[in-house]
Amino acid sequence: MHSEQPLKGVAPAAPLFNFLGKSIGVLSSVMLCALVTFVSLEVFLRSAFGYSLGFVEEVTGYLVVALTLFGAAMAVRANSLFQVQVVFDVLPLKLRRLLGTLFTLVAIVICVVLAWKTFSLVESSFGRGKFAPTVLRTPLWIPQTLLPLGFIVIGVFLMEHLLILLRMKEGHN
Repeated sequence: MHSEQPLKGVAPAAPLFNFLGKSIGVLSSVMLCALVTFVSLEVFLRSAFGYSLGFVEEVTGYLVVALTLFGAAMAVRANSLFQVQVVFDVLPLKLRRLLGTLFTLVAIVICVVLAWKTFSLVESSFGRGKFAPTVLRTPLWIPQTLLPLGFIVIGVFLMEHLLILLRMKEGHN
């Protein structure tokens, strides 16, 4: 017997938000496994053989940035960002909706500005042919692309949150 799970999000857009959420979750899981594997391998090689993989520090740094941004996006989606819930819960529903809507709109604007500015950084690094001063000599635009991408994903999930807030009816918390 097949039971359908309720769609999270806003109905015609819910499948798109769900697909993006699942994709970010899978990508983050793969990145976390790679991060743990690289660090564990580096520790083992250094302690057992006195040998270091020169690229591990660079790659794990990039993975930490990606996981931070994608983790923040998933926290937005799960509505589990830090807030002073004790204060928020005593407010009337209309005021909670208003404050939630204002906060979400401000957060979306911030994400748009950050995505725009970090995309300018990527363009600049690409145009100037900048490379990381590391063993891999990674073209800087590659890891820098994680920044606008992360802010865009956070912004998309903020949009989902805003749509849910705007559709919330009286009597629902």
